[in-house]
Amino acid sequence: MDGHHQKQKNKYSIIVPTYNERLNIGLIVYLIFKHLGDADFEIIIVDDGSPDGTQDVVKQLQQVYGEDRILLRARPRKLGLGTAYIHGMKHASGNFVVIMDADLSHHPKYLPSFIRKQSETGADIVTGTRYVKGGGVHGWNLMRKLTSRGANVLAQTLLWPGVSDLTGSFRLYRKSVLEDIISCCVSKGYVFQMEMIVRASRKGYHIEEVPITFVDRVFGSSKLGGSEIVEYLKGLAYLLVTT
Repeated sequence: MDGHHQKQKNKYSIIVPTYNERLNIGLIVYLIFKHLGDADFEIIIVDDGSPDGTQDVVKQLQQVYGEDRILLRARPRKLGLGTAYIHGMKHASGNFVVIMDADLSHHPKYLPSFIRKQSETGADIVTGTRYVKGGGVHGWNLMRKLTSRGANVLAQTLLWPGVSDLTGSFRLYRKSVLEDIISCCVSKGYVFQMEMIVRASRKGYHIEEVPITFVDRVFGSSKLGGSEIVEYLKGLAYLLVTT
């Protein structure tokens, strides 16, 4: 009864950074509402000046779901992922924050299992992982799978964070914990997610994992290229020295 009561009291602020996601944003919002049902939540969309009309679609969604449930907190141009989360958190009224991508690679059907895992364990962070039983990747070619898996194995070996999926970005955080670790992070782009979870582990926060299947983006182009891999290796070296 107590656990159920606790679940009822929690509010979840779902931060979704967007850039040119006009084709995806309506579907992800629909799916969040479908799968979270009666949970207390808000969706904070941080759009970095998308030229494709993403913000127009979000304004239409506000008419449907209400401006109290869908908050558009736009920025003038692309300013990076880490600052998007910080910007979103300033407007978050929940005591938990969920971070997820807008491109449908993170399916909202997993949100109830994130919330359940947190309420059962009292975790500070619940992270989706592709690398345990029940998790996986759909739509990647072998090279992409090997690159991602290799990146994770390399980081596991060097950093020992106690988490199986370091570069995933589908996570639920206690808001106070996210505020604490994000203030310590200096990385950009691909490395940022890894730095967040490594620093959380070093600070002794309670981290739990939920298996997810990552689906390669439905509309638009993926952002992982050779330059990101170089950035990743540089970031790994930085974390090795500083954490």
